[in-house]
Amino acid sequence: MTLLASIGLFAAEALPGSGPQPPPMWTNLVPLGLMIVVFYFLLIRPQQKQARQQDELRKGLKKGDKVVTSSGILGTVVGVKDKTVTIRSDDTKLELLKSAVAQVVEDFDKAQVDPAPAEVKK
Repeated sequence: MTLLASIGLFAAEALPGSGPQPPPMWTNLVPLGLMIVVFYFLLIRPQQKQARQQDELRKGLKKGDKVVTSSGILGTVVGVKDKTVTIRSDDTKLELLKSAVAQVVEDFDKAQVDPAPAEVKK
């Protein structure tokens, strides 16, 4: 092989468009799209469903319901307003925001309150 021919081969390899082509851009977007779909069905959708159930629970509060608040107070509903609910717990009458009601129970002994989150150490 002559010197001119070998220079020509090196020059041909250095030209843009020669050699292996990278895959199209859309092939990199497919895994990203699949991850977004998986996150939607595993994280976002269940949270929306739970929020919808909580809204229905709070809208359906009525006098005489036994409730557990998010702070763990057990009481019986004695009054309902637009944004607040009045509950009686023992001899105490409390007015709370409806958003503080965690669940409605039939019997206080069967109430299942979510455990408190773990304390954060500083």
